[in-house]
Amino acid sequence: MYLTKMLPIVAIFMVGLLSSCQKQTDVLSPKTDVLSSTENSAITRAPVVLGIAGEYAILSKTGITNVYPSVITGDVGASPITGAAILLTCPEVTGAIHSVNAAGPPCIITIPSRLTTAVANMQTAYTDAAGRVNPDFVELGAGNIGGLTLTPGLYKWSSAVLIPTNITISGSSTDVWIFQIAQTLDVSPAVKITLEGGALAENIFWQVASTVTLGTTSHMEGIVLGKTGINMLTGSSSNGRMLAQTAVVLQMATITQP
Repeated sequence: MYLTKMLPIVAIFMVGLLSSCQKQTDVLSPKTDVLSSTENSAITRAPVVLGIAGEYAILSKTGITNVYPSVITGDVGASPITGAAILLTCPEVTGAIHSVNAAGPPCIITIPSRLTTAVANMQTAYTDAAGRVNPDFVELGAGNIGGLTLTPGLYKWSSAVLIPTNITISGSSTDVWIFQIAQTLDVSPAVKITLEGGALAENIFWQVASTVTLGTTSHMEGIVLGKTGINMLTGSSSNGRMLAQTAVVLQMATITQP
């Protein structure tokens, strides 16, 4: 009789105990998930280290062609191609022009070992940017990002990316943007990329596996890490760096090193 009366009480106690344990589990799991997500985000959004490559407004492996006049504020370099493949004139560059030999513009500075290191750093930076994991945005806009405001984070596309209308990159001076693009990047003529909220061009990285083309009079913000060529068409401009593993083509273009 006594045992029979106690069974409901024991049952109620066990339900309460299990419920309490379940509540503790529900509280701990989200905290663990949030911590993991925060740690991944911190790793993903660390700036890409450019090394000596970060001291150049333009760095190329196979040459720099030019339609006069272009305006470059910052250093220019090419390696392993000879200085003869640097077709900028001295007055177009506010900064130094570095080459592996004395060929090319008369103001050229010959520093082959430094350029070898810079090019190696450029390739390492490209690999770093391409290898970042846990993207915050995947296939945004199916590759068409015209008209968007882009918040900080890691973006990934398996397609080409087109910017047909103006976009805004919005964030603070410590925020980082990394854009992983598996095919081409095309900015349409007259399209502008603008910064908002204190965002800095030095914290924006465009990792592009194929050709980059900036249309006539368009404006780019950030550091372009190009696996192949970078083409700046007539009157286009950039607040950033053009780091190409093949050639950089300039047509009356303007680049200002951030």
